[in-house]
Amino acid sequence: MKLARALLLATLPLTLGLAACDKKDAAAGGDVASAEPIAKVPAPAGKSWTETFSVTPEGGYLMGNPNAPIKLVEFGALSCSHCAQFSKEGFPKLRDDYVASGRVSYELRLFLLNALDMPAVLLATCGSPEAVIPLSEQFWEWQPNMFTNLQKDDAAFQQIQNLPADKRFAGIAQLGGMSEFFASRGIAAAQGSSCLADSAKATKLATVNEQWSKEFDITGTPTFFLNGSKTGVASWQELEPMLQKAGAR
Repeated sequence: MKLARALLLATLPLTLGLAACDKKDAAAGGDVASAEPIAKVPAPAGKSWTETFSVTPEGGYLMGNPNAPIKLVEFGALSCSHCAQFSKEGFPKLRDDYVASGRVSYELRLFLLNALDMPAVLLATCGSPEAVIPLSEQFWEWQPNMFTNLQKDDAAFQQIQNLPADKRFAGIAQLGGMSEFFASRGIAAAQGSSCLADSAKATKLATVNEQWSKEFDITGTPTFFLNGSKTGVASWQELEPMLQKAGAR
């Protein structure tokens, strides 16, 4: 199987991960029409919407009521500092106040911005589907440690650049501390190594991301879609009023 797209991502400079990741244009995005308040939707007996996970046909990971009337999709990169900021400032309230109500579903589509994202996504999706969103949120909290690790040793970085293409993902994961991070959260070392070496999955991820980029005009992360419309906002302060206007109040 050809690895052109996946290997291209592996050769991009690691320093890109330190740059601003929100490169969307200044357009205000889709104006969400004001809707009547929507009643809460009880979860099935013995269950909670915040502990309900599924994989979507589009390749995303969904938390919450799959039939929620308000559907929020985030294209987020694990290397993106703006995504980490949204995770810190907005995700707890999004989960506990909105997803828990059954009125809003949250779908995460892991986007590849640079060479850091492929190994991070391969590891984040190495376990069960229901672990992907929680692991991604934990990774964003831990993210500054990754950058610190990568900046420590330029010589090691050069060695990674000279590795055979199919070894670079593991090299990046090791240097950045990703392998250790996921190992401490249930992705055993051998399991993680196997996922990092999965060239077929890497190629599929790269192909899907290329499709997303073209179909949804993803030029930076985080990019949010609300009920199919691009919001044009990247912060919780801007997004929450849109959820409320859509009826989550």
